[in-house]
Amino acid sequence: MPKTPFYQWLHHRAAGVLLHPSSLPAPTGIGNFGKGAYQFIDALSENGFRVWQMCPLGPTGFGDSPYQCFSAFAGNPYFIDFDPLLEAGLIDAQALSNLRGLPTKRCDFGGLYEGFWPVLEKAHIQFTENNSKRLADYEPYAEFRAAEAHWLEDYSSFMGLKTHFNGQCWLDWPRKFRDAHRSDAWKLPEAALAQKEMHAFAQYLFSAQYKKFRAYAEKKGVGIMGDLPIFVALDSADVWANQNLFQLKANGQPLAVAGVPPDYFAVDGQLWGNPLYAWEEHAANGFAWWLERLQANLKLYDYLRIDHFRGFESYWSVPAEAATAREGTWKPAPGLALFQAIAEAFPEARIIAEDLGVITPEVKALMAQTGLPGMAVLQFAFGDDADNAYLPHNLQPNSVLYTGTHDNDTSIGWYSQADPATRDHVRRYYGISGENIGWDFIRSALRSTANLAIVPLQDLLSLDSEARLNTPGRAEGNWQWRFHTEDLQQFQKTSGAYIKELNALYGRLPSSRP
Repeated sequence: MPKTPFYQWLHHRAAGVLLHPSSLPAPTGIGNFGKGAYQFIDALSENGFRVWQMCPLGPTGFGDSPYQCFSAFAGNPYFIDFDPLLEAGLIDAQALSNLRGLPTKRCDFGGLYEGFWPVLEKAHIQFTENNSKRLADYEPYAEFRAAEAHWLEDYSSFMGLKTHFNGQCWLDWPRKFRDAHRSDAWKLPEAALAQKEMHAFAQYLFSAQYKKFRAYAEKKGVGIMGDLPIFVALDSADVWANQNLFQLKANGQPLAVAGVPPDYFAVDGQLWGNPLYAWEEHAANGFAWWLERLQANLKLYDYLRIDHFRGFESYWSVPAEAATAREGTWKPAPGLALFQAIAEAFPEARIIAEDLGVITPEVKALMAQTGLPGMAVLQFAFGDDADNAYLPHNLQPNSVLYTGTHDNDTSIGWYSQADPATRDHVRRYYGISGENIGWDFIRSALRSTANLAIVPLQDLLSLDSEARLNTPGRAEGNWQWRFHTEDLQQFQKTSGAYIKELNALYGRLPSSRP
């Protein structure tokens, strides 16, 4: 057993920016790992930022949330840049006309769904008819499929069947296809087989483009931080192919679902609806599925934030038929045993624990035993007294401080809607007028004792609530915000030198590292 704490890696000071790739500039309806991503890396590097934090990169389903994906291993095909496909002659400019007509300041996911898949299907058909072995300087297609077969076969078959059955949840498919371990589940109808092959091809493109993008980021001195949700979606290849690892009834329906009790975000709690893990099954095989999942993520990222860390100590179990999360109860999780297995398999991993929410003494003990850096959010720091754990004077170096996260309003939006007592606390704490609260929060995060400070791009651009990315508990209108190249250029012109000076003043540039 490795000695506790398992991890002690966050010794240097650095700063980063939070931005989901969907928000990047691109001409085809959503951000991708093309030109806009490379320009953003350039901007981060020039301004002294050393980390780009993203939300999960998996293929999204209903609701478009990156925290509810069809796979814990696959990438989101929407992030594929079509320019290399144009250059290779797999598609022509006319094929992109519908996508190029979509809004550029927000993601129209309905229009994206209608316009994206016909383009990808054309590209795959042309790739197949050309009898191509590889695209451009990407790795050979056959080598990619062989290397990733351990998850790709399940995922591509799942998506092939899902498309064939008009997007229905796998629980509504014909009975013989509901269990991936039945031999006839793999006897795909011809149309489903064609869709399976297209989805495998999409993963090839995503993987190759992401590897090139990440290599460029590394060259520029920018590390990529990924985000691993603790739970997976019920309607996913993970559950379909591993039903024994989840708390399910004999018919596949969940016995209970995940959520959190009433909190800052929601008076009725949050009813996420994810199936819960059958932890005894995971423990019996040495947490093999979790280790495989961690390995896949650590191949993608330099840093990995694990969402909802407190759920590894105990989790909120809500009866499947419950109307709200208020009806849940706490259940024990494997805790230290899981992180011992992770530390043995990945001793050099740079993992961050999202330890927000109801943090009990038991969760604090688990944090201490793992040694993982925790999180603090400035928007949660004010309105109480001097003992608030998120106030800058209470922070520890082994932590990550955010002005706000993907679930928060922008700092300007938050302050404008905060109650008078909270705003007064902010002004008195910082000795400010509150007229430039966005920059006040940025300066506070950068000069704090937390070794890693993360600022959402919306705060750097001084945007209000209209730029909010996600509102927990709201079913529609999330994950849509995007910015233009001109927005970043204007920031560079007016504030680039200043933000780099702040990073230098507070010891967050590479040359400042001990």
